[in-house]
Amino acid sequence: MGTNPTNSSQDVQKLLGMLYQAHPWHGISAGPRAPEVVTVFIELVPSDTVKYEIDKASGWLKLDRPQRYSSLSPEPYGFIPRTLCAEESARISGRPECRGDMDPLDILVLTERTLNHGGLLVNARPIGGLRMFDGDEVDDKIIAVLESDPTYTTWRDIGDCPEIFIDRIRHYFLTYKDMPGEGARRVEVTDVYDATTAHAVIRAAQADYQAHHGEPEARFTELLRRREPR
Repeated sequence: MGTNPTNSSQDVQKLLGMLYQAHPWHGISAGPRAPEVVTVFIELVPSDTVKYEIDKASGWLKLDRPQRYSSLSPEPYGFIPRTLCAEESARISGRPECRGDMDPLDILVLTERTLNHGGLLVNARPIGGLRMFDGDEVDDKIIAVLESDPTYTTWRDIGDCPEIFIDRIRHYFLTYKDMPGEGARRVEVTDVYDATTAHAVIRAAQADYQAHHGEPEARFTELLRRREPR
């Protein structure tokens, strides 16, 4: 009698989860309530004077570059697992001639709580975002609040966020890629959008991830099925 491949997949995934740390981009889901509440992998916190980002191959945080002058992230910053900015993300951007940057969807998490380091997971509630272009690449930034942070309990949409917050966030993303001795980058923020649009952007990035990578669990089950004796 053959083994049920679905049960085998679940058993092996459970064992792997006990033995190995999941890849932050591929091995963790965006959460059962996404896009209303999403899991976020934090790469960077406001006290970091250098920029860290995920190494796509290994899942480890790597040093990307030193921040220029005092350009510090205004809030914890990272990405939503199992998202990708590709064709669908570009299609809804309003600039069909552009392409996605082929990175996970970036997200900034507003919180009054101090996070001392990156490399951790939080749950966050998207309230809006910035429509951003880096040259001819779509590079949206979702703005969210930390789930269950009492300071932001009533913040449900970008209109609840004071304008000075938005100005500070916009300025950071317009300048954080600048490097001494290099020419100015063609970074633009063309729009500040609401929670409904942020949800659509997240869904598009999830669809792009599915199109390029598929669900890891489904791929794993298929590999097990192929190994089953005929």
